Amino acid sequence: MAKAEKTEVKTETKEKDKIKGVFHSHPKGFGFVTPETETTKENDIFIGPRNTKDAMHGDTVEVKVLHPKSAKRGADGVINKVVERATTEVVGSYIPFGKKDRENFSKDGFVARIIVRNEKLPDNLFVKEAGFQAEDLVRVKIIQYPAYRKHFIGKVTDVIGHKGDPGLDVLEILSGNGIPEGFPEPVLKMANSIPETIDEADLEGRRDFREELTYTIDGDDSKDLDDAIHIKKLDNGNFELGVHIADVSHYVTEGSIIDEEAIERGTSVYVVDRVVPMLPERLSNGICSLNEAEERLTLSCVMEIDHKGKVVKSEIMPSVIKTTYRMTYNNVNKILTKGAEGHREMRDKFDKIVDSLEVAKDLHEILEGSRDDRGAIEFPESEAKIVLDEKGHPIDIIKRDRDTAERMIESFMLAANETVAAYFIKNKLPSIYRIHDLPKEKAFAKLQDMAADKGFNLSSNSNQALQYFQEEIKGTPYELSMSYQLRHTMSTAIYSEKNTGHYGLASKNYTHFTSPIRRYPDLLVHRLIHLYIDNHSNKIKEEQKEKIPAIAKQSSERERRAVVAERMVDAMKKAEYMADHLDETFEGTITSIQKFGCFVELPNTIEGLVRIMNLKSPTKEKLDFDEEEEIIKGNKTDFAYRIGDKIVVHPISADKRAGKIDFEQIL
Repeated sequence: MAKAEKTEVKTETKEKDKIKGVFHSHPKGFGFVTPETETTKENDIFIGPRNTKDAMHGDTVEVKVLHPKSAKRGADGVINKVVERATTEVVGSYIPFGKKDRENFSKDGFVARIIVRNEKLPDNLFVKEAGFQAEDLVRVKIIQYPAYRKHFIGKVTDVIGHKGDPGLDVLEILSGNGIPEGFPEPVLKMANSIPETIDEADLEGRRDFREELTYTIDGDDSKDLDDAIHIKKLDNGNFELGVHIADVSHYVTEGSIIDEEAIERGTSVYVVDRVVPMLPERLSNGICSLNEAEERLTLSCVMEIDHKGKVVKSEIMPSVIKTTYRMTYNNVNKILTKGAEGHREMRDKFDKIVDSLEVAKDLHEILEGSRDDRGAIEFPESEAKIVLDEKGHPIDIIKRDRDTAERMIESFMLAANETVAAYFIKNKLPSIYRIHDLPKEKAFAKLQDMAADKGFNLSSNSNQALQYFQEEIKGTPYELSMSYQLRHTMSTAIYSEKNTGHYGLASKNYTHFTSPIRRYPDLLVHRLIHLYIDNHSNKIKEEQKEKIPAIAKQSSERERRAVVAERMVDAMKKAEYMADHLDETFEGTITSIQKFGCFVELPNTIEGLVRIMNLKSPTKEKLDFDEEEEIIKGNKTDFAYRIGDKIVVHPISADKRAGKIDFEQIL
């Protein structure tokens, strides 16, 4: 029988029917194209596996729409051609062919394959260059893209590191996701030319807060300190809160090579053993960092806030500060928590700001209560610090909950972000916003059905209805499972030129203003504030309206890229850690149930899979997945495993490269 050949849809495309956009691939072969005129995924075009041509993830493509979007389904189409390649080189592990591969590919001259740590790219990239060690990390220039009956072929151009080099595993993930660690020489040269101190001329037109009692509050290891605060009670009983943010835009001017590099990176990336900064360290840890006792240029948002948490008056202005204290979350929590270890010592050491911190705590509680009253949705968050030895091997994982100091700074930054966004809206000035859409419709409808089955009321997707639901399930056996499902109904927050509000925060106006060292949208907001102070003519506004959408779209994409890399590194190091503990047992909590098994999270945040064959029933009966109930239950009795159940597990495998852990249940 003749071998069936792959068929493609052939179309005659008229010029007016062509749509240009960016292709987003799925590991299963299909994908979506986001038209270049769109900033969200609402009008994405589905591309079936046979209609992707030879497009790869991120490529700019030309699409013919086969069926337009309707009320019941989205649009679908076929890719006519690739307009521009997103990936021209990759970084991956060099794997020499074994005997079987050598026999299969000898006629083509290939001697090895490159394994790329990016699930969006094909697995097999073949090369003809020999003489490298197994698992060397190499840079490869792509010379042929995969297509029907065409191999994915590259040429090795550089060896980045050798197997066993400390930190090489993390570098491989970063590079595989297109995140550059080093800066081009011209960027570094320009950064090094920027003075390390401010000049008298820089102070013109700036409000002077150098005599104000200001302080930063950050993590113990933080070096890029971009926000400081001052706070005090006013004679009328209200609070004055000043949020002072490093004026990065003074040093990173629009169109400069540093600016071009910053917008390309979009965000700093924080992984277990390093920070890949958006800006060169000369800026991020130097003149742009609000270091203790150093004069720094800032943009300040000074707010008068009443006892209901309402901002009754505000002013945003260029400024200069001299940070009084560099505080840490740990020390501030000790100061504010009676009975905490080191409480008295910290209060004595920082006695000049103890009163200010007490006022700050009072205001934070008011602001937090105000957000709760308006319907902000909050999920308990914990962070895990992965401790590495000198060789980059994980030796401990420490869970850390957010305490008063962390939540306090969050409250103040949220207030500043909302106030700045309101300034743009009130004055009808184009800007970039941080928006968050309503919950995902299908997922939310499913949650409503689940809630109703358990006797809970989830009447709508309003913020108040969700808050009521969270209170209703609190303390019940279903709290964890319902909270988990609720979290997964949430949309992803993105950047946009359109202010459609932030659902999760229940905020009508929200932007990002407080982290210009590590996020490009914040830097843009600073630049716009400066621009509009000097000129807010219609011409200027129209120019910004044209520029902002593309920046918002790319910033959202770069943020997604960073999140993917951070999660991959986190999963890899947790799997590596667990590989050293295969002979131990742990109690964990079921966080998700699928047809193939359940995911279990340990108290230190490590998560692994218990396949259904490795789950055990105390009744010794066969266990099956119930799709409707989303439980794993016995086939003879009412026994069942549900999300939120505690079980004891034993790790049976830990795959560092895949970042996956398998558990076996122990009864």
